Amino acid sequence: MRLALFQPDMPQNTGTMLRLGACVNVEVDIIEPCGFVFSEYALRRYGMDYLELVKYRRHKSWEDFMNYAKNHPEEYGRIILLTTKSSVLYTDFEFRKNDVLLLGRESAGVPEAVHKTVDARLVIPMTEAARSINVAVSATMVLGEALRQTDLFPVKK
Repeated sequence: MRLALFQPDMPQNTGTMLRLGACVNVEVDIIEPCGFVFSEYALRRYGMDYLELVKYRRHKSWEDFMNYAKNHPEEYGRIILLTTKSSVLYTDFEFRKNDVLLLGRESAGVPEAVHKTVDARLVIPMTEAARSINVAVSATMVLGEALRQTDLFPVKK
């Protein structure tokens, strides 16, 4: 299981999702360009001391990410986009252990070309008056369900 962040806009959310990855032993892919200066300093400020605990990989572009994923099928399975433009509820979806949960930019989601290349698109149900849920909160909700289904939550010994 992996999280992939498509051109994240906000270092706070990126730091939160890196910390999430560290806490539940999930690797994170960051697909650039970012909407902020990507630096150890910026990430440390928001990811705190968890940066040493998380495994993350930077990709120069969507194409770079897709090429890398294609060449590492044991790590990168289906690309599952979390989006408001779907009718498939994440709670009705059957996750697999090597799925990649893709999260779009806070300001704009992902472009239509990315929508067309993913294996599945999932939505979090919410009230009609709401536009969207914070990307880090969305990642936590869906990743929690995916880890539960695949029995990949880390166990303290």
